[in-house]
Amino acid sequence: MSDDRSIHSAVANLYNTYPFPPEPLLDEPPPGYNWRWSWIAAYDFCTGRKPPQQEIRILDAGCGTGVGTEYLVHLNPEASVVGIDISESAIEVAKERCQRSGANRVQFQQMNLENAHQLDGQFQMINCVGVLHHLPDPTAGIKALAEKLTPGGIMHIFVYGELGRWEVRLMQNAISLLQPENYQEGVKIGRKLFETLPQENRIVKREKERWALDNQRDACFADMYVHPQEIDYNINTLFDLVTASGLEFVGFSNPKFWQIERLLGNAPEILAKTNQLSPRDRYRLIELLDPEVTHYEFFLAKPPLPQFNWSKDTDFLNAIPERHPCLEGWESQTLFNPDYELVTLSENSFKLLQAIDQNVEKQLSLAEMIKQTTATLEDARSLHQQKLITLIPNPK
Repeated sequence: MSDDRSIHSAVANLYNTYPFPPEPLLDEPPPGYNWRWSWIAAYDFCTGRKPPQQEIRILDAGCGTGVGTEYLVHLNPEASVVGIDISESAIEVAKERCQRSGANRVQFQQMNLENAHQLDGQFQMINCVGVLHHLPDPTAGIKALAEKLTPGGIMHIFVYGELGRWEVRLMQNAISLLQPENYQEGVKIGRKLFETLPQENRIVKREKERWALDNQRDACFADMYVHPQEIDYNINTLFDLVTASGLEFVGFSNPKFWQIERLLGNAPEILAKTNQLSPRDRYRLIELLDPEVTHYEFFLAKPPLPQFNWSKDTDFLNAIPERHPCLEGWESQTLFNPDYELVTLSENSFKLLQAIDQNVEKQLSLAEMIKQTTATLEDARSLHQQKLITLIPNPK
């Protein structure tokens, strides 16, 4: 498609036909969490500390049917949320979703993301998941969002990766060549192709091992294989996009994937060579050696953004600890951390976390909390390293 207006119209038509994501509506808050949608958790990830303010404004840019928007409201009880999307049908679903679950601190507007400058004021947090790669000009989109980010604010972005979606693009192009008259017909053609192709076909095998469970729903199948506009990225083009935004790259929000040691830890002589690479080239090496990269999820920030690493014991012990807001299974000695990894606490660590959980009003330092229990500095460090606590600089 050639011109921006036609692309916007086609994308809106797709999501008016198949509002996305097609998650069920609930009459209660959604289950679990995604820590990237928690202001406290996200700010802690980006800076190393709990944010000093909770009454913030959050923009869900490209909110779709409001799945992420709903979480943003429920996970941030003092925030006001604005959701924008190109699809009128998707926004209607989002409104009903949030109304039914009691997510009542949200306003929705139908607009193109590139027109975000029309919104009033600025936002301390912007969420943009699965949207920029569907714009005719993602650079224009990310610049529009950057304009609405307050200094010291953070933005979480999710865009597609070309290496892990190679087979997806092949099927997209195949369906397009068969010229479906509408999106419903495109879904039928696509499903017939998967049904007809040999089982050992590479595209069929990738669909079965990676996407088939989600793609049982036509809305998901259409979003993946019949989408009229998609721009996929690699590390080089991704960081070109980041540079164009004028914002600072904070880091990938799935940092374990981007640790070169997980791939080359058994080859120290090669691993040593990677230390000579720039961070960007090291990321590129990782995706070339592990081309399962279906997407990139990362944080950007508008300076100034403070940084705390708590490496000095005196600073660490003087900090005021609070329990991390995104834990599953608390109050239990075995629980899930923010990344849904199972953690089993020692008896001392468990008692310390219990004491910290009661520390919201008292605001005692870690040193004072340790004195009240049988825990040690090492126990406190362990809680922090496992993302079970967040820290506040002590003004005393």
